Amino acid sequence: MAESRAARQARAKKILELLDRAYPDAKIALNFRTPFELLVATILSAQCTDERVNMVTPALFRKYPTARELARARPASLEKDIRSTGFFRAKTRSLLGMSKALVERHGAEVPKAREALVELPGVGLKTANVVIGNAFGGQALAVDTHVFRVSQRLGLARGDDPDEIHDQLVAVLPRESLTHATHLMITHGRRTCVARKPACPACPVRALCPWPHKTGAPSDT
Repeated sequence: MAESRAARQARAKKILELLDRAYPDAKIALNFRTPFELLVATILSAQCTDERVNMVTPALFRKYPTARELARARPASLEKDIRSTGFFRAKTRSLLGMSKALVERHGAEVPKAREALVELPGVGLKTANVVIGNAFGGQALAVDTHVFRVSQRLGLARGDDPDEIHDQLVAVLPRESLTHATHLMITHGRRTCVARKPACPACPVRALCPWPHKTGAPSDT
């Protein structure tokens, strides 16, 4: 029988409680001091590890501390600065477009409204929600590759589009815990529910997971 929305909401709440116990240190991995720095770092994190981004951003933020400085950057110079994060040409276009839009539309300040954020070049729903949830203290769910994978294995959402997954998760997760839920699912996806060979026998939410391809303990084989 299909799981009712109420039952899924109750299971989701229990899953978050168990993940919170398992990963008390779950938090955003990107280093930042201001909303602008987090916006830049999140754009750079596409198809790149947070560890690599954190290696690049200290020098980048010294060189371009605000949107006004970044908006004046020479593309060739910026490409060189961020080359190691991958897709550096596309990211350069996004960073320059985003910073120029901040200067022209928002007085060089990062807006707090989701609608304004997603109108910035290079900023989608995930990036906007990362900023809202971590720089401004709001409640926002950011669907990265880990949240996308973990939520579907846990049967909390189903789909091929991250924005669709976002909407389904928002409907079942506690509204007051969306930002922390993001951190918990990302941490779970990195440490336990990895893409290949997930550590199902050690999973703290194994009993609540309907994924049919769970890996078994050695004694199970």
